[in-house]
Amino acid sequence: MSERFPHYIEFRHVYKTFDKPVLVDCSFQVDPGETVAIIGRSGVGKSVTLGHIMGFLRPDSGRVIVAHEDITDYLEPEMRRIRRKVTMVFQSGALFDSMTVAENILFSLELREDYDFQNKEDVVNGLLEMVDIAEAKDAYPSDLSTGYKRAVAIARALAAQPQCILYDEPTTMVDPLMSSHLAGLMMKLKRQLHLTSVVVTHDLGLMRKVADRVVFLHDGRVIYFGPVQHLEQADHPHIQEFLEMDRIVRP
Repeated sequence: MSERFPHYIEFRHVYKTFDKPVLVDCSFQVDPGETVAIIGRSGVGKSVTLGHIMGFLRPDSGRVIVAHEDITDYLEPEMRRIRRKVTMVFQSGALFDSMTVAENILFSLELREDYDFQNKEDVVNGLLEMVDIAEAKDAYPSDLSTGYKRAVAIARALAAQPQCILYDEPTTMVDPLMSSHLAGLMMKLKRQLHLTSVVVTHDLGLMRKVADRVVFLHDGRVIYFGPVQHLEQADHPHIQEFLEMDRIVRP
């Protein structure tokens, strides 16, 4: 850990504009082993935040710290080193359609030097068991439901032995049973592997289950950053409106 950057991830007064401002003076921190949820309506900058953490985007101003390093001005070779520590589970799953589930996970292992061919299959089987989808080993992505694809994507991300996982809307378009399964899986990974996590989600049920702290974005600004259990007491009208809508639509 760097003494200059004690937080695992930190945004310091980050601004980003495309056609209009998307992030405005955005500041928050994620500590090692912590899960932080980023919530808010569509188009408020949640996925753009993940893009900055992965180094796919650069801020117009402000600083972005990831893995205890200021990555704001890093070039691609330096970002590749960071991405070995921080991996992302995309909403689509981003799996290779022509490969089986096992081959998709094996692909991540091929990038590592600390496995020999003999134990790769054991590692793949272990990862599939960890995410509770061992029976899907020989299936192709097209055979799987959205929820199963997300579980495979999580297993593939874990194959790289990251320190941190970013989840982009992990329970979107997933049935309630699979949503609950994915939430349980995320909790298990946090508990057993002590992974640092950032979860972008609309799902307040998921937020309450897995997150320690929450960043609430509105019009690109952080209007709440703090413990999940205190969100209900936040007096900002947009937060109260968001929570009320959730109460109305929740089955």
